[in-house]
Amino acid sequence: MLRGRPRSTADNRNFSRERPGLSSAAVQTRIGDSAASRRSPAARPPVRAPPALPRGRPGTEGSTSLSAPAVLVVAVAVVVVVVSAVAWAMANYIHVPPGSPEVPKLNVTVQDQEEQRCREGALSLLQHLRPHWDPQEVTLQLFTDGITNKLIGCYVGNTMEDVVLVRIYGNKTELLVDRDEEVKSFRVLQAHGCAPQLYCTFNNGLCYEFIQGEALDPKHVCNPAIFRLIARQLAKIHAIHAHNGWIPKSNLWLKMGKYFSLIPTGFADEDINKRFLSDIPSSQILQEEMTWMKEILSNLGSPVVLCHNDLLCKNIIYNEKQGDVQFIDYEYSGYNYLAYDIGNHFNEFAGVSDVDYSLYPDRELQSQWLRAYLEAYKEFKGFGTEVTEKEVEILFIQVNQFALASHFFWGLWALIQAKYSTIEFDFLGYAIVRFNQYFKMKPEVTALKVPE
Repeated sequence: MLRGRPRSTADNRNFSRERPGLSSAAVQTRIGDSAASRRSPAARPPVRAPPALPRGRPGTEGSTSLSAPAVLVVAVAVVVVVVSAVAWAMANYIHVPPGSPEVPKLNVTVQDQEEQRCREGALSLLQHLRPHWDPQEVTLQLFTDGITNKLIGCYVGNTMEDVVLVRIYGNKTELLVDRDEEVKSFRVLQAHGCAPQLYCTFNNGLCYEFIQGEALDPKHVCNPAIFRLIARQLAKIHAIHAHNGWIPKSNLWLKMGKYFSLIPTGFADEDINKRFLSDIPSSQILQEEMTWMKEILSNLGSPVVLCHNDLLCKNIIYNEKQGDVQFIDYEYSGYNYLAYDIGNHFNEFAGVSDVDYSLYPDRELQSQWLRAYLEAYKEFKGFGTEVTEKEVEILFIQVNQFALASHFFWGLWALIQAKYSTIEFDFLGYAIVRFNQYFKMKPEVTALKVPE
C-alpha cells in the first residue's frame, strides 16, 4: 500500500493508491477535547521496587559465579527461549509454493530525485524486462509520488496494453515494512491467482504487472454488487493454506510493539509539540491499551490466516468488464487475525483524504458483507456454503472489536511518519483522528457479547 498524496493521473483512472494528506482544517473538525484527558493515567499507588537480591554466596556479594545446578537452569532457560523463538519464526514464515517462478534481483538503483536520472534507472530495468522496447519510444507516467513509495508506469505506444510498474521505495520505509516478507507475500498470492506478476526486484524497489481497472473510492465499496466481489476475493486469500499444515501465529502484536518503540516523544517545532502533547495519549496510556488489546482480542477465537492488512479503497482494482476485483500493494501482508483484515477494511470505508467515520458500514451492510464472505470462505475451504445467523453474529463481534486494533496500528504508523517524513502532510492530524476513533469506538464494541 502506498500512503501519500496523488501527484498525477492518466486516462481518467485514479492511479493514486496512496493515502492522501489530511488538511489541518479537515482534521481539526473531527478532533474533540477528550485526548488531553487521556494523556495522564488515573492516580494509582506508587509501585514499590522489590528488594535487591544478593549476588553470589553470603560474604561474596560482588561475585557473579553460579553453582552447577544454577548453570543448568540457565542453560535450559536459554534453550527454551531459543526453541520458542525458532517456533515463533516458523509459525510466521511465509512459504513460497514449490514451482513458483523465481524473481530476479537486478543490481539497479533508481534515483527518484531528478526526472532524468529516474528515467535512466527505469530504462536500465526495462533492458532486462522488455529488451525489445525502443528506449526512445518508452513513456514514463508518474502515477503516485507519496510518502511510502513512488510508482511509475512504463509503456510504449498509446494503448497502455503492456505497462510495467516500477515502484521505488520511499525514505526510511524499512522502519515500517519488511521488504523480504512483502516479496514472499507477493509471490504466494501470485501463485494462487490473487496478485499480478512480479517481474523483478531491484536495489530500492520492485517491478510488477499493471492491473487493468479502476481504483475504488468509498462510494464504490458500499455497492452490494462490488462489495460481494471484495468479500469473495478476501475469502480466497484467507483460505490459502499454510505450508505443510503449520499453524501460523499472528505478527500483529510484534509489529505494533515495534511501531510503539519508534514513535516520537516530542517535536522541535513548538506548535506541533504542543498539539502532540495535548491531543495524543501519553506513551503510558498507549502501552496500557496495547496490553489490553493483546489480552482481549487474542482470545476472541479469530483464525490466523494470510492477510492483506491494508485493504483501503485505492488498493482495490475493479474491472467492470470482467466483473472482478483484484487487490494490490502487499507491503503489510502477513499472517494475522482474519477479523483484523475485515475490520481494517471496514475502517477504510471512511476514506483517507477527508476522513468521515459516519461512512463506517452499518450493521445491515456488515451482515450482508460478512455472510457473503463466510459463504465464499467455506466454499474455498471445502466446507460447503451454508452459513448460520450465529456464525455471522460471532464474526460481526470479532470484526468490530479488531477494528480497534486497526485504528491503533495506523495511529502509531502516522506518528512515526510525523517524525521522519519531510513532505507537507498532516501525519500528526491523521494519528489524532485514528486514536480518537479508537477511544470513541471502544465502549460500544467491547459491549458486544458473543451469543450463547
